[in-house]
Amino acid sequence: MAHPDSESVKRLYRVIAALQTPEACAALFEDLCTIREIEDMAQRLDAAFLLAKGDNYQSISKQVGISTATISRVSRCLRYGSGGYRDVIGAFEAKEEDDDG
Repeated sequence: MAHPDSESVKRLYRVIAALQTPEACAALFEDLCTIREIEDMAQRLDAAFLLAKGDNYQSISKQVGISTATISRVSRCLRYGSGGYRDVIGAFEAKEEDDDG
């Protein structure tokens, strides 16, 4: 397994950051990941958005279809992680406001 600071992992991050459209992102992820891996990531991101909105674990579990243990992990990342969830939630919500306004 590649170390998180390996050149391979850094290249992966650069490649993802260089994607210009949702379609290009979908094409890469469909080639790179299994459907289950993509669904798992999407569910975690859904949970992060709902946690940021203030929803409780039970509500999120029912809406998203994931365990409260996974929600707890997402919650810890939101609070104490490297800021990835917070950054994308903020950027996505700001973009949606710009698109609506």
